[in-house]
Amino acid sequence: MAGLADWQVNEPAPAHVPRERVVDIRFAMGSGQNDLLDPYVESDALRAPGVPRILYSPFPFGDKSVGTWTVSHYEDIRRVYEENEYFSTQGVAQFQLLAGETFPSIPLGIDPPQHGKYRKFLNVHFTPVALKKLEPQVRAMAVEMIDSFAAKGEVDIAYDFGRVFPVRVFLDLMGLPFAMFEQFLAWEYEILHSRDHQRMGAAVRQVIAYLREFIAEKQQHPDEKLGSYIANGVIDGVPLTPDVVIGMTWFLWLGGLDTVASTISQMFRRMALDQPLQARLRAEPELNHSAVEEFLRMQPLVNSFRILKQDLEWDGVTLKTGDYITCLNTSGNFDPAQFPDPRTFDPARSVNRHFTFVGGIHLCLGAHLARRELRILLEEFLARVPTFTVKPGGDTTVTAGLLSIRNLPIVWTPN
Repeated sequence: MAGLADWQVNEPAPAHVPRERVVDIRFAMGSGQNDLLDPYVESDALRAPGVPRILYSPFPFGDKSVGTWTVSHYEDIRRVYEENEYFSTQGVAQFQLLAGETFPSIPLGIDPPQHGKYRKFLNVHFTPVALKKLEPQVRAMAVEMIDSFAAKGEVDIAYDFGRVFPVRVFLDLMGLPFAMFEQFLAWEYEILHSRDHQRMGAAVRQVIAYLREFIAEKQQHPDEKLGSYIANGVIDGVPLTPDVVIGMTWFLWLGGLDTVASTISQMFRRMALDQPLQARLRAEPELNHSAVEEFLRMQPLVNSFRILKQDLEWDGVTLKTGDYITCLNTSGNFDPAQFPDPRTFDPARSVNRHFTFVGGIHLCLGAHLARRELRILLEEFLARVPTFTVKPGGDTTVTAGLLSIRNLPIVWTPN
């Protein structure tokens, strides 16, 4: 297992960062590839004896061109998510800056107390009660798609199903046209995965121009969908400003296209590679809810960052106002201090407070929707498709982050 000395690099870092903590741990930050059953297992090295709890990665990340502090233990991650007096979300998911836009991403990019009113406004469409009304439609969508290939004995579960099903659900929820599906995903890929700021900015400009036209159309012709609700939104009797409307619409667009798709791909990869697990889930359908939670825990796609609002002494180092700090959920979800036997996939795990949906007041707005989609999918797929495996010759390489799996063909003997 690699240790601190193996990761140390001579890349430039701020003067207040001790040189021995400047490391290359991009393998735990969503850029490393492997072909392991548990693609995140390498992150255990970050919690090994002798490794400081706070490290500094000097490499650009996301839309940022600077480095970031990192924390990898469960309790440290929880502190960052919960201590809002020190850690701010301003600047998180601010890809729009690359296009010269200054509106915030709402609600994620807004700190308390203003955050609460925007979160409350949006929660109306994401409560368990609201989503239960949506369930028959989501289930019908899943069944329709599964039945279209069940008799064929083969499907690319990542490309032909995983990237399509949750996006169909999201577009319908927002009232966005499915005809834009491929264009949306092309823009989203440029923004989140190209790692080229010029390409990212160009895609952001096109998305925002489209969304502003969409908002204008919904203001002229309102309907019952979430996109229209935002476009014509009112809080405390005051109409939402144009910046708030585009900030909400943009943020939901950005967050609604990728994460569940990647989760589905990794979920089916694990079941295809772990036949005893697949057999148990088929034999014990009552495990559906807890199994989905375990899939989520063991597939932390996003490491979320914050910005320091004031200087902070922590773990023997000084974090300065304006520094970034990234919570490595890819490590925290496997901390044995929180999860007994964390590398064992336990579909019956009863206590499972993972960070896949982040934590604190900025817990993912769509968490309930994602869980419901995954539970419906697991139930309907296992009921309609017999035991499946990875197609011989299929590539099972995973990027241990948001990009995850582009293609994953699975096969079975049709009933």
